[in-house]
Order: sequence, then structure tokens, then C-alpha cells
Amino acid sequence: MKHKEQYPKNWKYTLLRAILFCVFCAAILIICSILFKGISEPWGNILLTGTASVWVFLITIPFSKWEKLSLSNIGVIPSKRSFFKVVLGLIIGLLISGLHMATVVFFSHISLRPLKGASFAIAIAMFLLYLLIALREELAFRGYPLRSLAYSIGNWKAQAIIAVFFTLEHLAGGYTWVQAIFGAAIGAILFGIAALRSKGIALPLGIHTAWNFSQWYMGFKLEKGMYNAIVPEAFQSSNQMVVQVSYVAIMLVAIAAFYFYKSPQN
Repeated sequence: MKHKEQYPKNWKYTLLRAILFCVFCAAILIICSILFKGISEPWGNILLTGTASVWVFLITIPFSKWEKLSLSNIGVIPSKRSFFKVVLGLIIGLLISGLHMATVVFFSHISLRPLKGASFAIAIAMFLLYLLIALREELAFRGYPLRSLAYSIGNWKAQAIIAVFFTLEHLAGGYTWVQAIFGAAIGAILFGIAALRSKGIALPLGIHTAWNFSQWYMGFKLEKGMYNAIVPEAFQSSNQMVVQVSYVAIMLVAIAAFYFYKSPQN
């Protein structure tokens, strides 16, 4: 029997619990930011996101019981196939990110140059950081909130609500409205449909990690990576347009691929 059939009249309570959970997750992030402020990077952020991930998982337990769901129902407990799904997600994320960066380089005036002083140790530390960032966000958004709402009101309504939560957190983190709506919100839909299709956070964890790490590695983030993406001043505006449009187009294709894909188990 589906969870939706068990609780057809209580979707408003599920929504309120999901909102409360996301508020708690935001509070945890703020508290951890204060606790680990002043520690040298990237280790300060590694400690911050690692600690926040643990606490988000811990509060998932009582919220799941409150909703009468097990941790396996919401896909936050590793299974025999979890490692495979993470690796598959890493491959998919690299493919999506690689296609995005190749499109940007081809259609814009951008040049990639190796960054002096970059080391393998820095790359390993940053991979760990982006893995923990993705883990916290997948637990906070694609774990309990998404799955509990999906059981109660359906996948796409749940996706829309979680995308709003995800967008608001990124706005609070310094994103512009354009970056939040045409960046974070669309990314939330991709990670969400991956979580729903695979029935857990392992696959979106891999996709999320690979996307962020590869974009950092090639210099496409604000933080310096192993390469530096250089854009002449005269082409800054047009380059940003290419980055944004290609991102939206590629993400929509990836979302459509997940939507139309039918696994053998289904």
C-alpha cells in the first residue's frame, strides 16, 4: 500500500514537518558556520559540512518516525548497490559538467590555463569538501523532505516545493536571483528526479559531487581550481550568458533523460 493512500488527508502536516525540518537544517548550518569560523580553508569548510551532515542525518531519524517512515523508505541508509549508484552518479555528473564546459569554451571567449601552485593534495581536499557539501544538501533536501512529500502529494509537487527550499537556501548563501532560479532551482529538479528514480540519495550524491568538483577543477567557480578560466573584460557579459543558457539547456536534457528512462525493475 502506498504511503499516500495511508495518509490522504494529512499532507498539510507533512508539508509543515518538511518546512520545520528544512528550518532545522538551516539552523544547523548557521551554528556550524559560527563554530568553525576562522579555521583555515578548505579544512574549516570540511569540518563545517561534515559536522552539519552528521547532525542533519541525526535529526532525520525523529522526523522520519514522526512521519511513520523508515530510513530505508527515504533512501538515506546505504544498501548493497549504494556504492555503485554513487560511482554511476559521479560518471553522469562528469559527463553533464564536461558537456557544459565544452559548450562554454566552444561558444565563448574563454581560455583555460593551469593555475600555478595547485597541487594534488589540494584537489583531494576539495573533492572531499564537495562530497560533504553534496551529502549535506542531499540529506537536507532529497532525503526526508522530498520523499515524505512525494509519498503524500506526488513527485512533481514535492519536487516544486523542494526546489523552492533549495533556492531560498542558495539565496541566503549569496546567490543572485538569476543564479538561484536558473541555477540552484534547476539543479534541485535534476538531483530530485535522480533521487526519486533511484529511490535514494546515492545517485544524486554522485552527480552533485562530480558537478561541483569538476566545475571547481576547471576554474568555473569563484574559488580558484586547478585551472583558471580567463575571460577578456570585453566579453564578460556575453560569456555569462553562454554559461547560463548552456547550463539550463544541458540540465533540462538531463532531467528529460531521467524522466523518460524506464529501469528494468520498473
